[in-house]
Amino acid sequence: MQDIRKESLDGLMSWFEANGEKKFRAKQVWEWLWEKSAKTFDEMSNLSKGLRDKLKEEYSINHIALDNSQLSNDGTIKSAFRLHDKHLIEGVLIPADDRMTACVSSQVGCSLSCKFCATGYMKRERNLDAGEIYDQVVAIRDQAEEHYQKPLSNIVFMGMGEPLLNYKGMMKGIDRITSEDGLNMSPKRITVSTAGIAKMITKLADDEVKFNLALSLHAADDKKRDTIMPINETNTLDALMDSLRYFYEKTGNRITFEYILFYDFNDSIEDAEKLLKYARRVPTRINIIEYNPISEASFSKADPETIDRFANHLIKGGIHTSVRRSRGKDIDAACGQLANKSKVAS
Repeated sequence: MQDIRKESLDGLMSWFEANGEKKFRAKQVWEWLWEKSAKTFDEMSNLSKGLRDKLKEEYSINHIALDNSQLSNDGTIKSAFRLHDKHLIEGVLIPADDRMTACVSSQVGCSLSCKFCATGYMKRERNLDAGEIYDQVVAIRDQAEEHYQKPLSNIVFMGMGEPLLNYKGMMKGIDRITSEDGLNMSPKRITVSTAGIAKMITKLADDEVKFNLALSLHAADDKKRDTIMPINETNTLDALMDSLRYFYEKTGNRITFEYILFYDFNDSIEDAEKLLKYARRVPTRINIIEYNPISEASFSKADPETIDRFANHLIKGGIHTSVRRSRGKDIDAACGQLANKSKVAS
């Protein structure tokens, strides 16, 4: 049966009319699905039992289910979510004094094979649909309220998968998260992180999106970036810059560059100077990220002194720069560590 959440409101109205029901009932169902986050038709208490039974015969609600969760020493919560077809994805709640951030996935696995990322060593099974993206946000929002008595304030698409290779699902998911007849969150509190697909960044600009964009850069040198991110071979730094500048012109949103420092690979002052020159070509800010080692790769993290020296060079060069210390490392919930270490059910 089709997941009812894949229907548009107009499509639901047509179904209700064809089945001899009032159109306004479709709006009630829509509200239950996207504002009240109903998991079953039986929760829809203002519908008759007969109508609920009729909906069950025609549709399903393929809601994700919490498979397990882990609490880090620093308060981070990593959750594995079971999908209706038994695949697993992971999402993370990152608590801080001034915000509660949900890190969500956009795909089951990933196809980009970034050499430093655990997800990149997984097979990409499929894209997530809008309902599955929405469900992660709701589940992590509930965790924030239950564990910290605080509302969810921010969402980052930095979990498993490349969001721009699931453009339709990501965009519809964000629509349901931000719409007044959805979760009504501000798009300014959402950041989509991409490994860098120029034509899709251009499409984001043409669609005049309101959310923020982050580029996982990690090297401002094509040869080095080719080594760790094969996507760069077909999306060079110059091609990416053209799309980023177009994005800024169309949306007015400053781009964030994410830059993981690897020991003795991209952490020299020469590397910092290349990054500085690249970053000056478009209004941007830079997040320096501490590397989180994974068993599949031989990279090591730069030492704290090197990180500070690198960041200070950027700051002195006039670029807004922050150093982001990793969270949830003890439960493999930090940046680049999501890999579904739980087994997929057979």
